[in-house]
Amino acid sequence: MLRNLVRFHNCLGHAFSLSPLSAQELAERKKFYEDVSISHGEGGMFEINLDRRKLKTPGGKLFTAPNEALAIAVANEWDTQKDMLKFYSMHMNTLCNTALDNPTFRSKDQMITAALKVPPSVMISIDRSCVYRVEEPPSLVELQNNEWDPVLNWIEDRYNVVIGSSTSILGPEIPQATMDTFRQHLGSYNFWSLTGLEYVITQLKSVVLAFALIDKHITVEQAVLLSRLEEEFQIGHWGNVEWAHDVDLYELRSRTAAGALFVHFSSESSAVKRKLMQD
Repeated sequence: MLRNLVRFHNCLGHAFSLSPLSAQELAERKKFYEDVSISHGEGGMFEINLDRRKLKTPGGKLFTAPNEALAIAVANEWDTQKDMLKFYSMHMNTLCNTALDNPTFRSKDQMITAALKVPPSVMISIDRSCVYRVEEPPSLVELQNNEWDPVLNWIEDRYNVVIGSSTSILGPEIPQATMDTFRQHLGSYNFWSLTGLEYVITQLKSVVLAFALIDKHITVEQAVLLSRLEEEFQIGHWGNVEWAHDVDLYELRSRTAAGALFVHFSSESSAVKRKLMQD
């Protein structure tokens, strides 16, 4: 699974730079370096060098990755840029910058609350995908049941929780025990990994699909299609602007794959990461 994710991410693309940029510069900027290298920093961290300049975060901090695998992934994003730097495609770089700068100064508890979409004292759905079901047309109802139920059943068995589904826009009422289990699970991730997992949840609009992807129960392609199930159904009936649909689909796959890689790379041992990159 990870090997496929690495290949997928390398194929689809690789958002932030040495210093704060304007809105226009954030989109693209003329390439200003020739060589990209990795060096050992203090405390076992890894640094990225553009020619002889050390990469910095948008907040002005020295860019450091906690392990070699993440450093290689970020260096690859910088190294594969052409004449213009497309920062919006450098997802691993963006996630590292977010973890380093923590621009909104959030704690792990705040990140977990945001990921689960549960404001204080309010119990709402943790998912737009999988748990919210339409009542018509019958063909879409059947499609949702056939495609989403197996993943929902898997996560309920995997974590010994109850989620259920609902036709209410608010989704089913999630038992407190389920929320406590998910909070505990998310709390087991370190800050870097949680940054990536929250990103995956945001892309898929689904805690269920994100957990299934990170646990390698489904692939990136499956997770993205399941998150777009209703949209793909409507396109099948009414058609679409083909190129726009394909671009959206590939971009979502790229972001999701990058987020999943980021979680695995920042969770596993350096020895395992090196082997994965070599393979």
